[in-house]
Amino acid sequence: MGAYRARSQWENKHFLGQLNVSFNILQDNKLRIRTLFEKPLEEIFANSILCKNVLEAAKSTTPENPILPLPAKDSWYYLNFVLNSVAEKFSSGFAKLEAGQQVASTYFYLFLTCEIVSEDRLKKIRAMLVRKDLLDNFPYMESLPELEKNYHVDRIKTLRVAAQMLKTNPKAFIPMEIVT
Repeated sequence: MGAYRARSQWENKHFLGQLNVSFNILQDNKLRIRTLFEKPLEEIFANSILCKNVLEAAKSTTPENPILPLPAKDSWYYLNFVLNSVAEKFSSGFAKLEAGQQVASTYFYLFLTCEIVSEDRLKKIRAMLVRKDLLDNFPYMESLPELEKNYHVDRIKTLRVAAQMLKTNPKAFIPMEIVT
């Protein structure tokens, strides 16, 4: 990357060439956000056209709709690339399952966002993992859970949009089982 582009990204705090994958945990009335990994788009989407399309979709998100507007007919392909990258992190759980060992299985929804937040915050493309039962019946449509950081209220807003969108545009989400 050139020095000018790197400086511009830093000054604007826009790092749209990266994909941040995180668990969004709502437990005991508290939101916890835990990063699983962060990688360049090129390491997730093995095609420059897919990377370009994800970047363009990210640039078209709004504060009211932070979910990447991917074409419904193609969204599974984009999400599946991310799912495969996440699945690598949990492959030992499926090996344990196949070997007959004791495991825990949890179902999540995975979806892509680019939150538009205040000027002093990082802007990134994010893949969010939220437990399936929580997003199906999101408990914080009106209220707030306890937040680890005050600015996590932006994440609750995103999760509210996701919970509504799941009902109207389920193709923007891919279910995923994680076994540990």
